[in-house]
Amino acid sequence: MSTDIALLDVKAFNAALPSSKLKVSAATVENINSILVHSDIAEEYKENLISYTSVLSTGKVRMGDYVDAVRFVTYKMLGDTNTRAFSKTFPDRYQDWIDRKFEQREMSSRAAAFNRTKLVTKIIEQSLVPVHILNAGTYQKAINVQAELMLNANSEKVRSDAANSLLTHLKAPETQKIELDIGIKQDKSIDDLRKSTLELVEQQKKMMQAGIANPQDIAHSRLIIEGEAEIVQD
Repeated sequence: MSTDIALLDVKAFNAALPSSKLKVSAATVENINSILVHSDIAEEYKENLISYTSVLSTGKVRMGDYVDAVRFVTYKMLGDTNTRAFSKTFPDRYQDWIDRKFEQREMSSRAAAFNRTKLVTKIIEQSLVPVHILNAGTYQKAINVQAELMLNANSEKVRSDAANSLLTHLKAPETQKIELDIGIKQDKSIDDLRKSTLELVEQQKKMMQAGIANPQDIAHSRLIIEGEAEIVQD
């Protein structure tokens, strides 16, 4: 149970919605806050409610369904099974299953079906997106606020702090010097080939001097190194 969590604000929640046409009511936020106060996942749940609002722009989604689906996914992200997450998200419905003497297999099947719903699937997909990408729009809004304070705040300190914040977060990335240490290891076979070639040249020279071979014979001679492929001189 969480008693000291900062409760969700109506304005903050509406600001996170993907469209100005979407609005969350004060009653809905009040209901969410009542859940947060008595929740063991308050911080994670609150953060996810704001982070995954982009799924609301993908079709007609009831805010109540979104709130429940995010709660379910949050429990799953923290390690709960489908059934366990469902029982925590919908305690009354889960108790009804128990009262109706559903077998564990039946409850697991129903919870798995909820996990496969379109809304839950979309939220899970969103949870796989890196946070800095998912919240790019919020990041830009924060920059805009800082820029506004830097230009128009009455306090010099506030203007200075806003300017420093922008300088810190908008600083161009430093150029990193990348050094490549490339070592060329001379293989023993190269030495063997060089040695054999020099020996062949010397041998061919002596054969020509002795009249044993002529230039044409030399041109079509073969060099074979033990353990290596045959090299043909044409």
